[in-house]
Amino acid sequence: MCVSRRAKDVETCFEGEVRPLHVSTKHTAFEITGTDRPGLLSEISAVLNELGCHVAAAVAWTHNARVACIIYVEDKCKAGTITDLNTAAQVQAQLENVVEAHHCEGERPSVRLAAPAASQTHTERRLHQLMSADRDHEECCTSTRGGTRVTIDHCKERGYAVVNVRSRDRPKLLFDTVCTLTDMQYVVFHASVSSEGSIANQEYYIRHMDGRTLDSESERRRVAQCLTAAIERRVSHGLRLDLCMRNRLGLLSDVTRAFRENGLSVSRAEIGTRDEKAIGSFYVTDASGQEVNLETVEMVRKEIGGTVLVVNKSLGWTSETLTSSRSRSESSDVEDRSRFSIGTLLWSQLERLSGNFRPIKS
Repeated sequence: MCVSRRAKDVETCFEGEVRPLHVSTKHTAFEITGTDRPGLLSEISAVLNELGCHVAAAVAWTHNARVACIIYVEDKCKAGTITDLNTAAQVQAQLENVVEAHHCEGERPSVRLAAPAASQTHTERRLHQLMSADRDHEECCTSTRGGTRVTIDHCKERGYAVVNVRSRDRPKLLFDTVCTLTDMQYVVFHASVSSEGSIANQEYYIRHMDGRTLDSESERRRVAQCLTAAIERRVSHGLRLDLCMRNRLGLLSDVTRAFRENGLSVSRAEIGTRDEKAIGSFYVTDASGQEVNLETVEMVRKEIGGTVLVVNKSLGWTSETLTSSRSRSESSDVEDRSRFSIGTLLWSQLERLSGNFRPIKS
């Protein structure tokens, strides 16, 4: 099938990273954790818009009924970071009201300005830290969950704990597991990784930074839970919608309101800007967590305009393109393409090198 010029332009719009890698000095970052619920991102973005804050970028993850979100905002009047402390405190207080609106007794919602140390941390690593601090791992099974299996054995003669992780291969899998072990203050002395089709195998020989081993069963269980959560929290559920449109004030509020009013719940979001365009990826389900149909997506598209790419997870890439009503008659189908996993490529390269990282024998 010949791909039209318009379809190629649509694909080009989504090429490259849209997520911010760290907190820019030009933006103020708010870190939010709490109980996930339908419409939460819409409520947050609406409050920010009402308070005169322009959302420059945002990343949100959900897992085990918890949510972690980092939102980068700027003063829409001064087009820069929020320098007035009273204004920042007011924004934080209003966001706290939104996050705490439906939480139950004993739950742990939190809204805070990003600390200087956090501002130098990769955004996705920071999300792992926030969700771990919010203890989203506590409901994770230590054996299998979503195809993930983590086992921990002793290598007493060498003074290590041997961590074996078996899960589905995907991009950034190695990033997630290594960051988790590092943030838990473990040192990896030896590692071996390989892949078997769509399955990835990881083996780590670890111990504490002070040289101690994982002696207690409770500690080994916690490590297994945290690794399982780190792997599973990036696995997104629902239909992926890629959006590309002209950037403007209040855009995120309008888009997420359209989702909410049409009964869609956001399970994961990545929003950023490039030049004059706003680019975002949203994983959406219905309010009960089930798959949405394209009729609902069409209604959302009519409200928000711009360009919407519907990503078919079973094919691995775009299966249908929806454009704004002004140009709908000019739209054409985008050729279905299956793209290999970047993670698969990484694993294949590391597998070739893993001959130098053989298991340590007693």
